Amino acid sequence: MNSTLLRTTALRSALRASAPTAATRAGLAGTTFVRGKATLPDLPYDYGALEPSISGAIMELHHKNHHNTYVTSFNTFSEQIAEAKAKEDITAQIALQPLLNFHGGGHVNHTLFWENLAPTAQGGGEPPSGALAKAINDSYGSLDAFQTKFNAALAGVQGSGWAWLVQDTQTGSVGIKTYANQDPVVGQFRPILGIDAWEHAYYLQYQNRKAEYFKAIWNVINWKAAEKRFQ
Repeated sequence: MNSTLLRTTALRSALRASAPTAATRAGLAGTTFVRGKATLPDLPYDYGALEPSISGAIMELHHKNHHNTYVTSFNTFSEQIAEAKAKEDITAQIALQPLLNFHGGGHVNHTLFWENLAPTAQGGGEPPSGALAKAINDSYGSLDAFQTKFNAALAGVQGSGWAWLVQDTQTGSVGIKTYANQDPVVGQFRPILGIDAWEHAYYLQYQNRKAEYFKAIWNVINWKAAEKRFQ
């Protein structure tokens, strides 16, 4: 695959080389890159380990079906756009780019999402500490106030999308941003913590009660992983 396809920081980090292991328990260091292709990352916990906040059925469907579709589609369109470049077919390259961005974004976003979660026995739900906790308090007054504003942002996502706690790479401050569909956090902002607001992330369990999902997921948020992203 042509390396110019991976110019954004998000995609480069999502396609770092690492060796996958067992499908449901291996460590997740990041999305894998094997012989020029993205691969589905393993989860560092069992599918049912986040219950009752997120059911095992949802986790399995979300990971094995939805995320895997983004991986396979990204690889397919990467190959097609590489062929179009080799043929100097600019029209085909332009037509394929939105598909590459969508599925690549879905791959990047979900890789971060799995890292954002942890069973309560492994620290899920434990509040942030250190510099990240201070940054949240400075911007929002308290963790509770931050979560209230974050959930309001999630509820405001129309259709499909994500809400993110981001860090401004220029000022170092944190803020809440929403992104439509599978647009990844790139450019001026660094993703610290993201929550999936697509229906496939909650509907099997919560149906139309998405506010319950937004509230419950904080019980399994992996703040330790978020702290590592904060700089």
